[in-house]
Amino acid sequence: MNIQNITIFDTTLRDGEQSPGASMNTEEKIQIALQLEKLGVDVIEAGFAAASPGDFDAIARISEQVKNATICSLARALDKDIKAAGDAVAKANMQRIHTFIATSPIHMEYKLKMTPEQVIKKAVEAVSYAKTFCDDVEFSCEDAGRSDVGFMKEVLDAVINAGATTLNIPDTVGYRMPSEMGAIIKSLHEVVKDRAIISVHCHNDLGLAVANSIESILNGARQIECTINGLGERAGNAALEEIVMILRTRKDLFATYDTHVNIKEIYPSSKLVSSITGIDPQPNKAIVGKNAFAHESGIHQDGILKHAQTYEIMSAKDIGLDQNSIVLGKHSGRHAFKDKLIALGFSLKDAEVNDAFDRFKILSDAKKEIFDDDIRALIADEITKIPQIFELITLQLSDCNPGGVPSAAVSIKYDGQIITDAAIGNGTMDAVFKVIDRVCGVSGELRDYKVDAVTQGKDALARVIVKVIFDESKPAIMGHGLSVDTMLATAKAYIGALNSYMSMRDGLRSVHQKSGANI
Repeated sequence: MNIQNITIFDTTLRDGEQSPGASMNTEEKIQIALQLEKLGVDVIEAGFAAASPGDFDAIARISEQVKNATICSLARALDKDIKAAGDAVAKANMQRIHTFIATSPIHMEYKLKMTPEQVIKKAVEAVSYAKTFCDDVEFSCEDAGRSDVGFMKEVLDAVINAGATTLNIPDTVGYRMPSEMGAIIKSLHEVVKDRAIISVHCHNDLGLAVANSIESILNGARQIECTINGLGERAGNAALEEIVMILRTRKDLFATYDTHVNIKEIYPSSKLVSSITGIDPQPNKAIVGKNAFAHESGIHQDGILKHAQTYEIMSAKDIGLDQNSIVLGKHSGRHAFKDKLIALGFSLKDAEVNDAFDRFKILSDAKKEIFDDDIRALIADEITKIPQIFELITLQLSDCNPGGVPSAAVSIKYDGQIITDAAIGNGTMDAVFKVIDRVCGVSGELRDYKVDAVTQGKDALARVIVKVIFDESKPAIMGHGLSVDTMLATAKAYIGALNSYMSMRDGLRSVHQKSGANI
């Protein structure tokens, strides 16, 4: 049997980051990219190099560290964008530039203010210029879902002749029905044939992104653009985990199709992305939602106990979920801890293992039982740390008696010195933020605050995520904090956001100068 590989093009770091509130710093993007490599995706769209010095830096660093996946940068059909993309992926083992221009009548008339002939000319010029940087060039017809199929055939034929190797047909606004999407891909495939790979990038505005992607495969698409947990603008993108598990589970329909994805890494990938972005999949989300393998009905529970397949079409263990077993305790040693990290799929350097073990011992003193998800959260927090410009040493809070004045005292390490101060506030959290602002000399405005329990129990590890504005001209900065003490986790999250802001403010200027990119 001739098995056809469906290329998995992951755009979590580009389109996924465009989810409201899902911004990531460079270290976080690198860790997600390394996990995507472990997951086995074929292409990682690491960002939009021309968008900002930060995006350029993240793509360049990912290009240096990821070895087994193609690294791609998005670029408009503009020379400056394409040059930035080419420079950003220059050190990748496998490089791709993904350039695009709109082809729908509404976009050409109102956004581009260009004629169809001008659009074709611009598309050809963009692909030709991109080919001077790398051989692998992808071209997208933006808003293809509302474009004239006859016109798209002209555009695609022209860019193939210019050297495009992948042709992307995005349903940019999530407009099409599966039958319509299938018909569009079938019609285009009859013209393209084997001259290039047809790709689809489906948005989920009508809840049809995955269905449209699957229908596209059945009609000739051989690349699917998707994201972990279905992250993306508005209602999101096609969910990688759903597409992969549909192909894997329904072999009766998809016997001739497969992917390179290691499905055991699906759950760890989902957890890492949700930990970093602060966006958890809804509980009833297919494959990775916390209820995906939960059975409350007595009839279902009885059937599962007798034979799992009575009510489950896949196993939780297939996607790397071991039902959150208790793993370690305060008497566990370094060797057992390292073995557990390996079992969970983490590959850390000795120094990183030592640092993580020290944090684990602190946690095990405060928490009776430690679960797999506690370890995942702890390691995700450790490996995504940026340089600690400010480091929280101690936090002390006043008793919040009725009628009392909440206060907070901190000791923070900065430039080798420990600075101690205190402040009062309208509440305990306000006092914590005020004293940190005073010690660090930078004032932030809290825009969002989220706290949740990593696992169960009264002593559950609290994960706090904050979004803070330090500069009104810049987007909110996200910070993460972990502790069994919610207010300590809150202080860590706020300082984490501050460190991200300081690193970007002080570091990206020099990075941009070194890159030479015309951004």
